[in-house]
Amino acid sequence: MKRLLTALLLLVGLISQAQIEDPVHWSYSSEDKGNGEYELVFKAKIDKTWHIYGTKVNDVGPLPTTITFDKNSGFTRVGGLVEKGIHKFYDDVFEATLYQWENQAEIRQKIKLTKPGKLKITGSLEYQACVDNGRCLPPSPEDFTFEVGSADPAAKTEETAASSSATSASGIENPVQWTFTSKDLGNNTYEIQASAAIQKGWHLYGMDLGKEAEMAGPVQTSFKFPKTEGIEWIGKVKEPKPIEKYDPNFMMKIRFHENKVVFTQQLTKSGNATLVKGTVNFMVCNDEKCLPPVDVDFTVDLATGQAVAEGNTTGVLKPNTSDFNPKIASVDLENPMSDCGEAVVKESKSFLNIFILGFLGGLIALLTPCVFPMIPLTVSFFTKGSKSRKKGILNASIYGGFIFLIYILLSLPFHFLDSLDPEILNTISTNVWLNLTFFVIFIVFAISFFGYFEITLPSSLANKADSASEIGGLIGTFFMALTLALVSFSCTGPILGSLLAGSLTSDGGAMQLTAGMGGFGLALALPFTVFALFPGMLKSLPKSGGWLTTVKVVLGFIEVALAAKFLSTADLVGHWGILKIEAFLAIWILVGIGLSLYLFGKIRFPHDSPVTKLSMTRKVLGTITVALTIYFCTGFMYDKQNKGFRSLELLSGLAPASGYSWIYPSECPLNLSCFHDYEEGMAYAKKVNKPVLLDFTGYGCVNCRKMEDQVWGKPDVFKYLNEDFVVISLYVDDREKLPESEQFDYINPLGKKKKIRTIGDKWTTLETETFKTNSQPHYAILSPDEKLLNHPVAYTPQVAEYKAFLECGLETFRKTSAAK
Repeated sequence: MKRLLTALLLLVGLISQAQIEDPVHWSYSSEDKGNGEYELVFKAKIDKTWHIYGTKVNDVGPLPTTITFDKNSGFTRVGGLVEKGIHKFYDDVFEATLYQWENQAEIRQKIKLTKPGKLKITGSLEYQACVDNGRCLPPSPEDFTFEVGSADPAAKTEETAASSSATSASGIENPVQWTFTSKDLGNNTYEIQASAAIQKGWHLYGMDLGKEAEMAGPVQTSFKFPKTEGIEWIGKVKEPKPIEKYDPNFMMKIRFHENKVVFTQQLTKSGNATLVKGTVNFMVCNDEKCLPPVDVDFTVDLATGQAVAEGNTTGVLKPNTSDFNPKIASVDLENPMSDCGEAVVKESKSFLNIFILGFLGGLIALLTPCVFPMIPLTVSFFTKGSKSRKKGILNASIYGGFIFLIYILLSLPFHFLDSLDPEILNTISTNVWLNLTFFVIFIVFAISFFGYFEITLPSSLANKADSASEIGGLIGTFFMALTLALVSFSCTGPILGSLLAGSLTSDGGAMQLTAGMGGFGLALALPFTVFALFPGMLKSLPKSGGWLTTVKVVLGFIEVALAAKFLSTADLVGHWGILKIEAFLAIWILVGIGLSLYLFGKIRFPHDSPVTKLSMTRKVLGTITVALTIYFCTGFMYDKQNKGFRSLELLSGLAPASGYSWIYPSECPLNLSCFHDYEEGMAYAKKVNKPVLLDFTGYGCVNCRKMEDQVWGKPDVFKYLNEDFVVISLYVDDREKLPESEQFDYINPLGKKKKIRTIGDKWTTLETETFKTNSQPHYAILSPDEKLLNHPVAYTPQVAEYKAFLECGLETFRKTSAAK
């Protein structure tokens, strides 16, 4: 949980990584020169208009290409690096004479073996690539491995090839290289040594950062050693004295290490135990940004004192040893067997929808006691305190603009998360502990709205912002807007929390969140500008009073209902089975009954005045609430088509699927026959010779439930799915661990490494690698031999269009089958 929350705070500095550029592609080989001498050859293919710099440059700006060999007693270097094909030129950007490679580069290093046999030589290569217009990419480190010796000096094993491909991407930062060894101290006592080589400018956090850092700081370095028979640990991991310095990322003093640090852990062994396994979790930052926490597993052989798997030092734990391939090679997205079925939902529509929802949320926030009384006071301040009416209108407009800007800025960190890892927002939104945290927060907000206590941000924040607002000018106006945002948090926080959580579970991720925040900020900002333009309208505003308390209480009931949604997501992802559809509907029905009784004056909360006469507004809202409560009760009606409870379209995406039931349980949407494993589903499709509807879905996916309830449930669509297709529903947020034999590390074509440890990891990677998307729902129709029959579609709420998509794929399958 801490890692997720820390990631939300850290990544404000990651601004320009939305598209990974990879202009340089390295390959490695060796040549046997005889008499135990070899020549290691580093070759690079460089994209057109790009270049990299030589191994020697003066301190004038660009970084040289550097090659660093890991410590190895099996060879010595003969002479220095030899550069081939490099040329001299005058660089206008750095105003100096430099050496660079274009199109292709070659570096050679001669070595001599100091002992016979097969030898692996490892190290890292770092370079900087620049384009002709003067733009440069950050320095890109990558690891290399050569295998030389008597076995086959020029050959590269599969492990070596995997290592090369794993490090061929220029845009992936890997500023820490780990080396794991052991030292025999005698009397069956050993010392595990974990050495971290840290790139210049980066720092690795210490093992004890203090309580303040635990609450709002980085993740400290930690080691875990599993219980191993014959191994007994002595004390805890020891670290050298860290540097203690102010960290600009967290605005506090932090303890960290630079350049190189060695952690040690002593142990005693008995019997035949020789292999020691462990995991180090760490985070690194430089002065501008931080990388998310990383787990690195390692195994050390006490007999040799060396790590068993060299790949562990870069986070590559083990190759893909399972039969599963995360990319379906036969799927050609650009050339499906038919051109019909292209996606019909435009993102702009989705963004507009959530902008409108955010705007409505902002209008609701205006009616709360924290905001509403501020409107006439603030407008009067600008109109009466300015030298002229024109100046007052301008100041009020600027004030409103700053309110809008502040809420836009709140969404920016999520864009940096999205660009760092396209899957991370889905991971956050479906994380069990984060959803439980939202559940608790919403319940706390609800109790606060009921009037039992008040939630406020630390008064020091509001006081500082209020003091800064006295500066005057644009800066003063900005801090006035910031003060409003801070002091109104107790009312706007729950509404913003609902917006944030709802946006992250939608397909558009960070962009939808920005759209929603923009709508919210605009709704808050408009009154200050409008009433400044037409001050006479202030008289038409209702006076503050008990009705504002009523608004808060109503919002409290809504918060309780929404809290159930987050508990439901945690329950589904965690496979707990504690909040099935019966329990969920019961909660919403009870909330509806409670809200109805409140609106009709039958129950009261603290700070409520006695209801002597029901207003028309209370009567109307109460009647609507009663009608909705009755509607929720119809969710317990039996549906013949689904062979279970009736799906309520108004609760699609909020409630669990109707099949998630104690009374009428079903593993598949709408009680259809389906598979949750790709290989099993494809095997069945081949057996019955039917096309496959590949459904990438998620337990926490709102639009997935809407599609199942509002589209799949329609008779025409249901008939196709039930009779003509093999449905394979793959849940990308399933956190159930895969069997250990099926866990592996996947390296994508860009060299990015991903651990496949859960069922969700497996299906998410299949979706992103094969279909180049990470949003859900996503539908693709495949033939039994895994050919793409037509263009995939995403969220398609129009029944006719989705039906046409299914008919297109089915017709294409029938034509191709008849032609065989």
